[in-house]
Amino acid sequence: MPEHTNLARLLLNRFRWFDQALLTTLHDRLGVKLTSAQSLLFATLPVEGARQSDLARRLGVSRQAVNELVGGLEQQGLVEVVPDPDSGRAKLVRPTNQGRESIEVALETFAQLEAELRARIGHRKVDQLRVALETSWGEPPGGG
Repeated sequence: MPEHTNLARLLLNRFRWFDQALLTTLHDRLGVKLTSAQSLLFATLPVEGARQSDLARRLGVSRQAVNELVGGLEQQGLVEVVPDPDSGRAKLVRPTNQGRESIEVALETFAQLEAELRARIGHRKVDQLRVALETSWGEPPGGG
């Protein structure tokens, strides 16, 4: 009997398809070399900025992990760490001009990838996938 790949693995594999295409495009067009983890952090970063603790919560990782990712993005000139105007002690991580340009290229890339996916597997399948992913699934079961 053939092995049945679980849905979580299928979703992760397809996410990696998008992520690899994005990382390659950013490198080829802008010379930006990101890791997948940096890409995830960058994707959750609002233009107005966010505290590292908020980014850690969004990603489900430690503040130390976010600090390391931010350091790498900062070295590439994609983010800056600035004082938080709402708190004297806190700092915000926000995209630089180069970072905002990378975000624009990423959005263009995702649109191109969706068009490519429509050409490869068909408009109807992409529309159905989009509906399934946009539908609320509720809270995960077994949350304790």
